Amino acid sequence: MALTLLAACFGSSVICGCGDDEATSPVVEPNGGAGGNGSGGNTSSAGGHEYVDLGLPSGTLWATCNVGASKPEEYGDFFAWGETKPKSSYSWNTYKYYNNSNSKLTKYNTDSNAGTVDNKTVLETADDAATANWGADWRMPSKAQCQELCNSSYTTTTWTTQNGIKGKKITSKSNGKSIFLPAAGYRGESQSNTGSTGGLWSLSHASTSGGAYCLYFASNSINLSPDSRAKGRSIRPVRVQTKQ
Repeated sequence: MALTLLAACFGSSVICGCGDDEATSPVVEPNGGAGGNGSGGNTSSAGGHEYVDLGLPSGTLWATCNVGASKPEEYGDFFAWGETKPKSSYSWNTYKYYNNSNSKLTKYNTDSNAGTVDNKTVLETADDAATANWGADWRMPSKAQCQELCNSSYTTTTWTTQNGIKGKKITSKSNGKSIFLPAAGYRGESQSNTGSTGGLWSLSHASTSGGAYCLYFASNSINLSPDSRAKGRSIRPVRVQTKQ
């Protein structure tokens, strides 16, 4: 099977806020959370990583930085979907769950024409780059959490520049707190679209072969769309649910 079968299935976008095929679990701060170093007391921290409570209905707490970054405007590292380490080149030939000898997927697949069918549609913990790099308190966001973040009922989005870096500022309508998503572009054989677009991987496999849902944003848009999971994208962690 040609690589084009896997690469030609990412056309339609999913509008933020629609659909509820995944439950968005409420997130509880253990022991009330720890105070962070954010201005105005707007952030808290866990394991040395700051997060913001945007007052979202689910209670999801979003990190202030991408994995691999130390400041909100830094791009951080890039990851293929389901991989936990950055690398120098991103393609199907270097993708962990792709068998080059028969051009088929080996994990997270629902299409018998595309490879081994396991019907796994959400990343397992071992394949979650947020958990692997930041620890058990963190995970990649679900499809529903990404939809919630850019739902105009809960937040406003503004294309802006922070410390010289272009990106999206997402501000809560309920409490005025915000996070900044740098326009890091994506990685293939080289880095592309830096400063003009950005994308954050979700936990969720897309129904199309070889696709996963990405929270994609540009100057005049933000939406959840399927993208080629062999591509290198940013990871913005969220807090996991914990027991009180």
